[in-house]
Amino acid sequence: MSAPDTTPTAQAAPGFEVTNRMVFAIAVPMTLAYLTTPLLGIVDTAVVGQFGDAALIGGLAIGAILFDIVFVTFNFLRMGTTGFVAQAVGRGDETEQQAVFWRAILIALAGGLILLPLSPLIREVGIAIMAPGDAVAEATRTYVTIRFLAAPFTLINYAILGLLLGQARAIAALIVQSFINGINIVLSIALGLWLEWQVAGVAWATVFGEGIVAIGALIWLWRGFDTDKAPARGRILDRPAFVALIALNRDIMIRSFALLAAFALFARIGAQFGAVTLAANAILMNFFFIAGYYLDGFAVAAEQLVGRAIGARHGRPFWRAVKLTALWGFVLAGFTTVVVLVAGNWFIDIMTTAQGVRAEARVFLAWAAFTAVAGVLAFQMDGVYIGATWSVDMRNMMLLSLAVFIAAGYGLTPVFGNHGLWFALNLFLGLRGLTLLALLPSRARRVFG
Repeated sequence: MSAPDTTPTAQAAPGFEVTNRMVFAIAVPMTLAYLTTPLLGIVDTAVVGQFGDAALIGGLAIGAILFDIVFVTFNFLRMGTTGFVAQAVGRGDETEQQAVFWRAILIALAGGLILLPLSPLIREVGIAIMAPGDAVAEATRTYVTIRFLAAPFTLINYAILGLLLGQARAIAALIVQSFINGINIVLSIALGLWLEWQVAGVAWATVFGEGIVAIGALIWLWRGFDTDKAPARGRILDRPAFVALIALNRDIMIRSFALLAAFALFARIGAQFGAVTLAANAILMNFFFIAGYYLDGFAVAAEQLVGRAIGARHGRPFWRAVKLTALWGFVLAGFTTVVVLVAGNWFIDIMTTAQGVRAEARVFLAWAAFTAVAGVLAFQMDGVYIGATWSVDMRNMMLLSLAVFIAAGYGLTPVFGNHGLWFALNLFLGLRGLTLLALLPSRARRVFG
């Protein structure tokens, strides 16, 4: 790895103009970075699947779910770091950029070290809830026990990505994410398949991949920092700054839990309609998750550009960032909706050979196609509010939307069946974005006047 870049996008100016090129310079690399994650999951499953033991695949799947729950809720560390670093970029304060980063690293280390002794409890609770057979449970224990050793490294990598994205260094963030997943993929094949360590090999691949990149990137970033602007220990450990970062992270974590709860509840309510409908809903949700990869890319662009505008106290780039990220989000989401409506049946046939599931999925295809458009503002407004560090509003609107989803989900399904459930999901996605959009003018006036 070469030394960190010092391009103009990483150096703040009192005023700046947000352009389409700036938006895409962040959104495109991050979309590519996010797309490497499902590729890793496919490779891990393929490696384990070569041994012809369904229990190993089941253990890997359950272990992956447990880690998604634990580490998705820790993703606040990436988001919170991005927001505060972007604001420091807007102020032209490199010392504070470094200070935010080291605060995040300290929180990452603390969180990772706390997770290690808690891992057996998390593992056993997860297995108890999932209630798999003995063979699957044993494979899950092997995978989870080893993979939790990567917890401190994983959280450190979140902080590293937060710094890079806060400085608008999306290419560097893409490289870091690609190294993590690339090393993981190579080692999964080498350890899991060639050395026949099976599930244990896949787990160790994650530990080594996260650890190698965390240590290497820390050295790379540290060597690239301007030592003349290095923060004193007292500034890094500044109590109000730590409290602000922790409070932001707390609100984002609550938001993440609520989002996971909504998707879990969607599956739970859908299960009452039988295995065929449950399977059809799971297949259709993939259309939303795929759209989420590039919508997340534009959300990250909003985080950096809005945060930078907030730090610089300039309203024009703020509103320009809001408008451009929303515009391109709607354009691509609309394109996705059209593609799903036109080619959705073909995708459904690829994902399952079960005729009953295919037929059921086609009935609800239009609802799934619309989720991309319904969710645009939810993704984009999350990016805006994270960049502005207005986490309380984001948390509260998420909880309000979740409450509406629960009421709609349980209230409409007795009458409209699975159609009612899909309507409730689209309502949940749309309401999240619209409520945050409604609050935006008043919040912006407090900053820009």
